[in-house]
Amino acid sequence: MASSRTTFTIDDDLAERARELGINISAAARQGVADAVRAALARSDREAYQQHPERPDSFWSDAEAWGKE
Repeated sequence: MASSRTTFTIDDDLAERARELGINISAAARQGVADAVRAALARSDREAYQQHPERPDSFWSDAEAWGKE
């Protein structure tokens, strides 16, 4: 997987605390972005489903019945 270099701003105190605790800021940022993307996709899927919920479709029942003959 290719990577892109990017920059972001973080509060000085938070960055220093992370360093003191041995937290890899880049890895934490990558994980945070990945989590945010997953959450946004889940919200988007949920909204799409709510706008267009599944409905019963007799086609499959008819197709199964036809296949048993």
